[in-house]
Amino acid sequence: MANKTTAKSVSQDVSYMDLINKFGLFAGFIVLLIIMSFSSPFFLTETNLINILRQVTVVGVIAVGMTFAIISAGIDLSVGAILAFSGIAMAGMQSEGAFIAIVIALLAGIICGFANGIAVSVGKVQPFIVTLASMTIIRGLTLILSDGQPISITNSTLLGIGKSYIGPIPTLVVIFAIVIFLGWILLSKMKFGRHTFAIGSSETASKLAGIKIDKLKILIYTLSGGLAALAGILLTSRLSSASPIAGVGYELDAIAAVAIGGAKLTGGTGTMIGTLLGVLIVGVISNGLVLLDVNAYVQQVVKGIIIFAAVLIASRKK
Repeated sequence: MANKTTAKSVSQDVSYMDLINKFGLFAGFIVLLIIMSFSSPFFLTETNLINILRQVTVVGVIAVGMTFAIISAGIDLSVGAILAFSGIAMAGMQSEGAFIAIVIALLAGIICGFANGIAVSVGKVQPFIVTLASMTIIRGLTLILSDGQPISITNSTLLGIGKSYIGPIPTLVVIFAIVIFLGWILLSKMKFGRHTFAIGSSETASKLAGIKIDKLKILIYTLSGGLAALAGILLTSRLSSASPIAGVGYELDAIAAVAIGGAKLTGGTGTMIGTLLGVLIVGVISNGLVLLDVNAYVQQVVKGIIIFAAVLIASRKK
């Protein structure tokens, strides 16, 4: 009888933990929304909610690529620099037409990501070191190409990307939703995603299973670079200007969003839905602190504490 009671208790504990794992982050997000709505009468207005979605778009697109990098037991610190580099590339080519400018910007990010992937896979250098070095190199090249000055966007088509709407929803938000959906498909429903989880859990076992680890890592960092370039296009269009210092700190926000979403920095775990919730949580915190008129310096401290607490709770929960 005692054994049956103990087994039943253990079963209930497992059931509760399953519920927490599945819905804990979402419940935390809802609680955050409730707290913010009581803290400021302006928070739950349609204008502010749309503004939050528009603001998280850029970091959100970066975070999709970062999710794959972190699940594979890697990291990409160069995404902020790639964002700025691609923005400058697009602005510099806008006289050739919107299509050419966008293609050049995307190619710039893809090439940077591909180079990162080659260094990580073929060069066998730690992703942290590779992307830290490339971050510095790419940022320097961006400053050289732009002479350290921002470049205004005058092409109406390029401006329309960041300022137009599809119905009541900003085009930027629609693009972000598409990227998240495609990222979810790639991670959850395709071999690429399964193999990403595999190498993050154990490279040795993955190699024995016949997974082409080097090729997969190259693809992962190329994807991350391409999405960082897309984020650069979106930000440049929204601000009507490409700045060589754009994207500073964006890599940290993206990493924080992925970590809050439940991914371990040691690899092997993570979900695209978790990343989406992480991005939204970071965005809501930032927006709420602004509405509460919290000092900008204090905002950084508060946001850092909240992010640390969220990641700590998620880690202990696992």
